[in-house]
Amino acid sequence: MTALLVFLVVALGQDPPKHELPGSHRLEGARATVWFLPPDSGQAIRVLRALEAAPPLPGLPADVPSEVVVVLAPDEATFGRLAGGQAPDWSAGFAVPARAMIVMPAYSPAGGGGWDDARALRHEWAHIGLHQYLSGLRVPRWFSEGYAQWASGGWDWSEGWKLRIALVRDRNPLSSLTFSWPREEARARTAYLLSATTIEYLVVQSGHRGLAVLLERWRNGGSFEQAFRTTFGLTATEFERDWRRYVEDRYGWLFVLSHSAVFWLFLSVVLVAMVAVRRQAKRERLARLRAQDFADRPSVWISDAPSAQGRGPEPERSEYE
Repeated sequence: MTALLVFLVVALGQDPPKHELPGSHRLEGARATVWFLPPDSGQAIRVLRALEAAPPLPGLPADVPSEVVVVLAPDEATFGRLAGGQAPDWSAGFAVPARAMIVMPAYSPAGGGGWDDARALRHEWAHIGLHQYLSGLRVPRWFSEGYAQWASGGWDWSEGWKLRIALVRDRNPLSSLTFSWPREEARARTAYLLSATTIEYLVVQSGHRGLAVLLERWRNGGSFEQAFRTTFGLTATEFERDWRRYVEDRYGWLFVLSHSAVFWLFLSVVLVAMVAVRRQAKRERLARLRAQDFADRPSVWISDAPSAQGRGPEPERSEYE
């Protein structure tokens, strides 16, 4: 892999990222170019190796995406400037599909908890791949985010309870996400979960081949609705109904509880309480048994009354003395 990497020091003003990252260097691979500042060279090598070795994206040709530009932002100020105010503060990276560009932080984002570098990079890589393959076509936000989240393995089972709450709160969540994607972190993460289950449902019903056929027909026909109906025999509205039923059945309350850290914590507390109650019951039973036993030296044999001279108790005497 190292033999495939070509390290070039780029003079300011010679390449497109000159405005994005002044004084940057670049690392070139077969499908991507990583731009970075010298202190981040080690991370740039790791990023390029990960992209060059990445498995094909689900439902897409093996050579998609290609000619991707990855920019490693050295600090929060640069990341915010490159985002142009479009990425939230908690973002672990973002993609600009029209430019085939991915921006990733080379620092540790203060609000990026819950996303590891590999998943975040794969998520943005999937965005670029999907939009390159469907070049020029309008892709619903829920489908784009759902595909990227699912392709990156972005599921967190401990957050499964959010699906149930989201479905109770909104009867048509996909329609809502089409018009507005939440920027607040907690709600956005729930939206990612919901969207990811749409792609999961398609694959469960038709396999990876069904997803590939949908994308191919969409690309050739230009209409998402038509490609969807031809491939799955459903309209988008009917799909949302069936998908909702699937989520409610698969991720019901019992599933949520069994995969919840709160559930296991509660179960641990219950078990500890049961053990404590059982031990207390055993102690009380032993105490009752001891109370019912005959004493080794019955009290009638012992006189605790002091003598007239103030001496201690009289010695024990046998009734036959």
